[in-house]
Amino acid sequence: MSLDYVDSKKVSKQIKTPWGIIIPQVELFPVVYILILYGLIYFLPLNIFDQWSTGEDGPVEWIQFIGYFSAFVCSCIVTWHRRKLYKQCFFWLLLTIFCFYIAGEEISWAERITKIGIESVRQINAQGETNLHNIPIFQNYLHFSFILSGLFFGWIGWKNWPKIEAFPGRNLSLYFLFVSLFYTYFDLSWITLGERIRNDQEAIEVLMAIGLFRHCSFYALKVFSKKDSKYVYFKDNH
Repeated sequence: MSLDYVDSKKVSKQIKTPWGIIIPQVELFPVVYILILYGLIYFLPLNIFDQWSTGEDGPVEWIQFIGYFSAFVCSCIVTWHRRKLYKQCFFWLLLTIFCFYIAGEEISWAERITKIGIESVRQINAQGETNLHNIPIFQNYLHFSFILSGLFFGWIGWKNWPKIEAFPGRNLSLYFLFVSLFYTYFDLSWITLGERIRNDQEAIEVLMAIGLFRHCSFYALKVFSKKDSKYVYFKDNH
């Protein structure tokens, strides 16, 4: 017998198909997003797909920043509220720092807005910006960080430590697993074929930002609504 945790709001949702009723235990927005991205937007004229998925300061990058920064704000609220629950507070604090750091890196710590940066960092940065992830020594391992963080948020965290609130639940797993899968396939295409597949990383990375915002905002709203229960228990016999 194993004990699993499922978001009670997601359990009641049903998808009716000609073959029967499907009751998903995960949010399907990432699947819909991928289908629309490559099944519709990819074929639109005027380079709409490229404008969405690539380039610095494009719409998808700013959506990522908004997602991460909003997740940071929500995570701050939950961290403060959990300050007397030391274990929960500790992991929420780690998530808060993570979201703040990623949000800052997305806009090069506001350099893209203020045009003010650190010249010593610019000189060793691959894009001449004030951020760490484009410094060659870190840039070489950037893809691995997305692969590992996607796996952790999408599977390892909720699977092994389901009672730690700061780790996203199974219902949000696809937001992170698609990111991990893309970077794994992207690197494997280079290793095995000698040439990488299309670099649509910004269009895929946005899922992680949305997933973290969905997770943190849920708990922040829960704090304000003073609801104490998120999960119901399901027992699976094996």
